[in-house]
This record gives sequence, structure tokens and C-alpha cells, in this order.
Amino acid sequence: MMDTTEEALDHYGLDEWTLTSSSEGAMVAALDSAYQDEEPIIITAWQPHWKFNAYDLKFLEDPEEVVTVENDVHTLVRNGLEEDLPDVHQFLDQFQFELDEQQEVMEMMDVDEMAAEDAARTWLEDHPERVEEWTDGVGEGDGEEVRFVLEAWSDAQAATNMAAVMLEDLGYTPHLNEVAVNMMYGGLATDSADALLAAWYPNQTPLFEEFDGDFEDLGPNSVGAVTGVAVPTYMDIDSFEELQDE
Repeated sequence: MMDTTEEALDHYGLDEWTLTSSSEGAMVAALDSAYQDEEPIIITAWQPHWKFNAYDLKFLEDPEEVVTVENDVHTLVRNGLEEDLPDVHQFLDQFQFELDEQQEVMEMMDVDEMAAEDAARTWLEDHPERVEEWTDGVGEGDGEEVRFVLEAWSDAQAATNMAAVMLEDLGYTPHLNEVAVNMMYGGLATDSADALLAAWYPNQTPLFEEFDGDFEDLGPNSVGAVTGVAVPTYMDIDSFEELQDE
């Protein structure tokens, strides 16, 4: 994102603007400080992220799509899972949520400092109607293992722990293994993992193509994920092109 944001500054002729590198925590702290006083600030941003629940933000329009990419986040499972664990396969196929739901879990994790499993369980206990919808018609397990792979991203942690908690309550034994993004796909290809819920498409197109045929794509579990550059809605600016006049 830093590289593509630099490209956007160059592409839109914003040579006098500078991009400051920092940790995610420092970026959010700068956003919070500016937001409280309604001061101008521009940040690199991605959604889902809890800051979109905590602050009123908008992505800057990027007509040439230099930095802004819209994604759907897919659920992928290993080939043969439907035959081996048909009820788990059905559950994963039914598990589709809204970004703001996931962001609520992420906010519990990142702001309230709850463990991912505790945050997921708390949210699910508060939304029994969603649990009923996602588990409708899914048979109970008898301790069968369900092996998830995930990156250490907050959205992946939130989604995977939500799925794991519900499967555990249904009598299955979920295991969560954090690996690098390419190894998520490698795990499915070698049958050492059963599922992943953090396949961003088109961002991960090279991995989709590299492991084509080695997994089953159940489609999006969430839609409308975005990476780009954002500002608070109180700022009277909507696009990169408008920055040229600022």
C-alpha cells in the first residue's frame, strides 16, 4: 500500500506531498488526534478495519485505480472436504457476513484488547439470530478435527475465530494455524488444511492461479473489502484529483 500510494502521488502530480511511514497503531493515533479536533488528515486505509466503525471515513476517489482496489474475501476449502465432512462444508458455504459485523469483532480485539476467540464468542452470543442462520441444517459433529489456516491479519483472526467458535459448539474440534499467505494455499493443496476464510480476490490473483485446481472456492464470505486512501467525512474533498488544488 505504501508503494502504490507513492505511485498515486506521482500519477496525480502531487509531487509536493509526502507520505510518512508508521506503524498501524501510530497511524490510528494520528487519525484520532486529528479527528477529535476536526483537523485535516489523509491516511492509507483498508476495510474491513474497526476504524470504519469508530470514525466516519470515506475513501478518496481514485479514477485511474492506482491505489484503490475493491476485493471480495473468499472461503476456500481443500478438495474432498464435502465428501469427508459434508456438514462442515455446508456451514462454511453458509457463513457469509457483513463487513460491519466483522469490524465489530475486530474492534473488540484491537481496541478492547480481547482475545480473538473471546471477541468472537461475545459477538455471537449477542447475535443468536445470525448463528441460527449460519448453522441452519448443519449436523452436529463427534469431535472431528477442522483445520483452518489464516494469516495474522485482524480480519482473518475475526472471521476464522467466528467460524471456529460455532463449529466447536456444534461438536467439532477446530484448529487454527497461522501461516504466511502463500502457505495458506499450500496447506489446502497438500490436504494439510481444510479451509481458509481470508482469500482476498483480486489481490491474491497470483495465488489463485498458482494453485488453480488444488482447492474449492465456495465464493465470498464478505464483499466490498477495499484498500485505498481515506479521509474523515468532515473534510470537503472527495478525490485525488482535488488534492492538486490544495
